[in-house]
Amino acid sequence: MWPCSLYSADLPSFLPSLCFFSVLSMCVCFVFFPERKNILFIMADDLRTSLGCYGDPVAKSPNIDQLASQSQVFLNAFAQQAVCGPSRTSMLTSRRPDTTRLYDFYSYWRVHAGNYTTLPQYLKSHGYHTMSVGKIFHPGIASNFTDDYPYSWSIPAYHPPSFQYEKHKVCKGADGELHANLLCAVNVSEQPGGTLPDLESTDEAVRLLTGRIKDAAPFFLAVGFHKPHIPFRIPQEYLSLFPLDKMTLAPDPDVPKLLPPVAYNPWADIRRRDDVQKLNVSFPYGPIPKDFQLRIRQHYYAAVSYMDAQVGRLLSELEKLGLANSTMVVFSSDHGWSLGEHGEWAKFSNFDVATRVPLILHVPGVTTVHKKKEQLTFPFIDVLNQPNAMKNIVELVDVFPTLSDLVGLRAPAPCPEVSFKKKLCTEGNNLAYTFEQEEMKVNPEAIAFSQYPRPADTPQENSDLPLLKDIKIMGYSLRTYDYRYTLWLGFNPATFRVNLTDIHAGELYMMADDPTQDHNIYNEIKQSVMMRKMANLPHVSWGFSVVQYQ
Repeated sequence: MWPCSLYSADLPSFLPSLCFFSVLSMCVCFVFFPERKNILFIMADDLRTSLGCYGDPVAKSPNIDQLASQSQVFLNAFAQQAVCGPSRTSMLTSRRPDTTRLYDFYSYWRVHAGNYTTLPQYLKSHGYHTMSVGKIFHPGIASNFTDDYPYSWSIPAYHPPSFQYEKHKVCKGADGELHANLLCAVNVSEQPGGTLPDLESTDEAVRLLTGRIKDAAPFFLAVGFHKPHIPFRIPQEYLSLFPLDKMTLAPDPDVPKLLPPVAYNPWADIRRRDDVQKLNVSFPYGPIPKDFQLRIRQHYYAAVSYMDAQVGRLLSELEKLGLANSTMVVFSSDHGWSLGEHGEWAKFSNFDVATRVPLILHVPGVTTVHKKKEQLTFPFIDVLNQPNAMKNIVELVDVFPTLSDLVGLRAPAPCPEVSFKKKLCTEGNNLAYTFEQEEMKVNPEAIAFSQYPRPADTPQENSDLPLLKDIKIMGYSLRTYDYRYTLWLGFNPATFRVNLTDIHAGELYMMADDPTQDHNIYNEIKQSVMMRKMANLPHVSWGFSVVQYQ
């Protein structure tokens, strides 16, 4: 036999193969299927890129930073909608919100949009034992009250029992009474059950990991931590990491003068908390007193450090159990969270602070930094400048096809233009090729698409999270390496159609001069120029799309 070549679109890019001509002049290929890696999939809730490995000088996140030093770090990853349910469903199905038709928490995609295959479901169909701990899918109607079991999971999903108290009056105030506060640093021993949700989730995840040691089947263990989601019900000792006199306000705490009212997030969820109500802040723009702003920022960073400690417990256990060399680790979040930037708090917008998320992928033997004899014992690792730090724009819809490829499965094919009846396809990109290249130039044409619904042109009590029936306007936003461009367009919730001629407002921020997105220059440019540029974009969600506008 002598060498030949045979191309197969069915083979994942990472599978090595040898091909030979047989005596019958047929090209025969021997494909080497490596042992499939396990996957530990860790999701934080409402976590922006406030981590040391993303260059935040305030954050204390040693465990996630350590993971990042042995991983591929995507520095510019973006969610498709800055709210839990739609973002999580989008990421896990690799379909955008206009395809899942979920913009709030009150519909199940398999019933209201299409019977789309999820990432864990796909892995399960290929022999993986799939498990869910904590918050992975948004609970309730959005995941059929079962976290999409049994489609996505081999066993029923686990939810920490103590989460039922999350919105109860369990926060001791200065008056000694219990309140349902935003700021809720507690003595854990005094809490119901003497514990907190993320502590329970970590314990359960460790138990499940231990049970997989002797099982030959690969596993997909998804662990969803609830923090730093509000309320900031966290162990009080983490506040000591962030002395209040060392905290600072957001660099741009004022509402931008040229921000369209429709774009503003009036942070209604924050306003409902007992301690915030006492501040008597005017709606919608009235600023929170500066001393309370500092305390919010202190508690958010403390909540991140608390969550980071749980990640450390998981990774340490993975090592102790001898699973580290056979397990990929993914760390990400469903969306970001505003900490006073633009005069806003919480998520619910299209700004970077609300849509940009950490995305860290550790692949044993691929991203691991191995120490050579001649190297220092403790070399300095600058995550932001090492070869594994990717600056290109990527999206959470890219996670499904990328992980599929990295474990040796065929990545889902790109979705057709209309894909409601297509069970398995992706509206994202397969990023597995980026793991084969030490350095990549920034692609100025790479785009992340996000969107956010609004009930009216001006801030309302339900602007943060309007029900589907109340959505009148959809803000479609695209982010490139150079700019963020947003159009607020008329939307019909009955037909799920956008009126591309009904432009309510626009935003344009140039990242080189305005990295914090405070100076809207939409009205300073000719829209025909932007529309011509849009016409060259790939046809995805923005959807049906601005590409069709001109």
